[in-house]
Amino acid sequence: LTWQCCFDQAGLNNTRHGILIDPSISSDFFAMPTYELSVILRQMSRPDMVATLKRTATAIFDKGGIIRKLDNLGTKPLPFKTSAHGLVHRTGSYFVFKFDTPPSAIDDLDEEYGRDVDIVRKRIYRADVSQQEEITCTLHEELLPPAYRKDVQKMIATAERNKTKKVFQYNTGLDYYPFQK
Repeated sequence: LTWQCCFDQAGLNNTRHGILIDPSISSDFFAMPTYELSVILRQMSRPDMVATLKRTATAIFDKGGIIRKLDNLGTKPLPFKTSAHGLVHRTGSYFVFKFDTPPSAIDDLDEEYGRDVDIVRKRIYRADVSQQEEITCTLHEELLPPAYRKDVQKMIATAERNKTKKVFQYNTGLDYYPFQK
């Protein structure tokens, strides 16, 4: 699952990534560095996992951050058993947050996530600017019915190309079919 927050092209003109912007704010406010937060959550039910992810995202928003992307890498066994908050964990759910926030908030976020009992491991990295891909908003395309989306039309065209009927070849080396038809 990949979630990208963008509402600019959906008709909300005075917003930037879902946050209402005051036109008097200078553009230096948005020149925050991009970070990646790698999180391993303990094995839990889906509603509990959603609550933990909301709590994690809310902490970023409270510190003045903007979440750019959230990747769910799935639930996997840990490479080795890990002890966290007095419990031994053997499996975990892996998530990666990409977010922009002021550098002064990183220590507070690291401390807050260290106290969260649902987080087994967490690491905050500064994202490499040279490897950053350009994110384009596709919300207006995603709101279209599936038949009108470009990616669905591309899949249909690929399937049509692969529909060629295969002709059976006898591969006997003879110029005639030796058996009755």
